[in-house]
Amino acid sequence: MKLKRVHSVLIAAALTCSMVVMPVSAAPTLEDLQNEQEELESQKEDAQGQLSSLQSELEALVQKIDDLEVQLIEKGEEIAQAEKDLEAAEKKRQEQYDAMKLRIKYMYEAGSGTATMEKVMESGDISSMLTQAEYSKQVHEYDRDQLQEYADTVAEIEALQDTLEEEMENLQSLEAEYEDQQEELDATIASKQDEISNLDGMIQEAAQKVAAEKERQEEAERQRRLEEQRRQQAAQQNNNGGGSNNNGGSGGGSSSNSGSSAPSYNVSTGNTVVDRAYSQLGKPYVWGAVGPNSFDCSGFVGYCLTGRYKRMWTSGSYAGWPSVSNPQPGDVCVRSGHCGIYIGGGQMIHAPSKGDVVKIAPVQSSMWYVRYPG
Repeated sequence: MKLKRVHSVLIAAALTCSMVVMPVSAAPTLEDLQNEQEELESQKEDAQGQLSSLQSELEALVQKIDDLEVQLIEKGEEIAQAEKDLEAAEKKRQEQYDAMKLRIKYMYEAGSGTATMEKVMESGDISSMLTQAEYSKQVHEYDRDQLQEYADTVAEIEALQDTLEEEMENLQSLEAEYEDQQEELDATIASKQDEISNLDGMIQEAAQKVAAEKERQEEAERQRRLEEQRRQQAAQQNNNGGGSNNNGGSGGGSSSNSGSSAPSYNVSTGNTVVDRAYSQLGKPYVWGAVGPNSFDCSGFVGYCLTGRYKRMWTSGSYAGWPSVSNPQPGDVCVRSGHCGIYIGGGQMIHAPSKGDVVKIAPVQSSMWYVRYPG
């Protein structure tokens, strides 16, 4: 019986020891909440620095793409000119060929060098005719020189055209490589923007906690002062013999929180750039147009910023403008090959593409913001 009792005591002791009392987490202090907010803001600052670096890389790449587009246009013009030169040479060749046939026919009908002339006539093309003509004393030296000059010209133009087409292929390959890099940078920037957006939400939540904790402490201090005032009044009444004194009422201050929201923009905003953008809604998109009846994207942005129906910049020009992380209405939304005017609330007005019109649309995730330096 004694052994059983000892055994029971040991079991009870073991169970008591195994019941670990979990400490109750203390509510975070105001200092803790402020430190958390500062840490989140530091993380956001680092992320914005990384985003700025990525956008600089993208801007440099966009500039390369713009420069490459200029080279492609110039190379295309050179190829077109080479084709025109070749066409002109072919026309001249036909004229020489027809004239020479007439002269050979005349000599043939005159009976001189009959066998040779038949061989020349039956050659069928300029190359064969040139070869045969070298062996015919009946063909003038002038004809042989002209045919040789034509052959040399055609060979030179064809060689030039081949070179230009090869250079064009190389430029197009480089352009595709740049566009792949741009797509990768766009994805990275979008991811970093999402990270910053999440941090913004966390910072806002932390700021609300800090504000709530400050308000709680202020209310607790106010209540403490009221309670102290009541005690002092009660003590004064006791010292005065318990007489009633109704002058000890407490006055509680009321606090009010005023919030602010982003302004709602309409066709008369007081913002000149935004007002101009609204005034062009519904105008059709036409490539290269700068108004007043139609626009392309950069022509539209140029008009909104300056009020002039004149091409001021291309979409690639904005890469050198100051980048902003907290865009305001009237700033420019930019990505490679496109731009628009930011009007607030994540919205922009832009001239989208062929077949569409100037309209309001959400800012695209791949866009960043720049400010007109003028």
